[in-house]
Amino acid sequence: MLKDKLQKYTLILASGSPRRQQFFKDLDLDFEIRLKEIEEIFPPELKAAEITNYLAVLKASAFEGELKENEILITSDTIVWHNNKPLGKPKDAQDAFAILKSLSNATHEVITSVCFKTITESTVLYEVTKVTFNNLNDEAIHYYIENYKPFDKAGAYGIQEWIGFIGVSKIEGSYANVMGMPTDKVFEYLSNLP
Repeated sequence: MLKDKLQKYTLILASGSPRRQQFFKDLDLDFEIRLKEIEEIFPPELKAAEITNYLAVLKASAFEGELKENEILITSDTIVWHNNKPLGKPKDAQDAFAILKSLSNATHEVITSVCFKTITESTVLYEVTKVTFNNLNDEAIHYYIENYKPFDKAGAYGIQEWIGFIGVSKIEGSYANVMGMPTDKVFEYLSNLP
């Protein structure tokens, strides 16, 4: 399958996210993990996918000059886009509560960009998924934050966790994308490599 086709390449996943790492394992791909600390700051005029595209490329540019022939670096960034502004990872429990309260009884977009970088070129693709939450009462929000501590997640929630089971009423688009990686698009891109 794809693993055999990619034998001449070395895939490098530059992500500390356990969910993204698991996706690559579940896609049955051989890969290594290389991490660099990046300050995720973007120009304030950017909107929606412009933000995630910018940050995915920024993460990849940290490896400039380090890649070897046949290495493919993969970086990624996810945001929740709601009420015309980006919601990143919550700073603390209070912030997480405010974020989840704003998502309650509303539809937001989850946007993930993926950058594929080689020594000669970079390609960026992105996916947008619409997620609609039921009305979340304060008790449910507090319970989720206390028990699941979603401080490493954009939008303060993981769709694959309790809050997703009880709160999400509708999803339009890729489920995997909401977890942080549009796996179908990644698979398709890698499948089309020469």
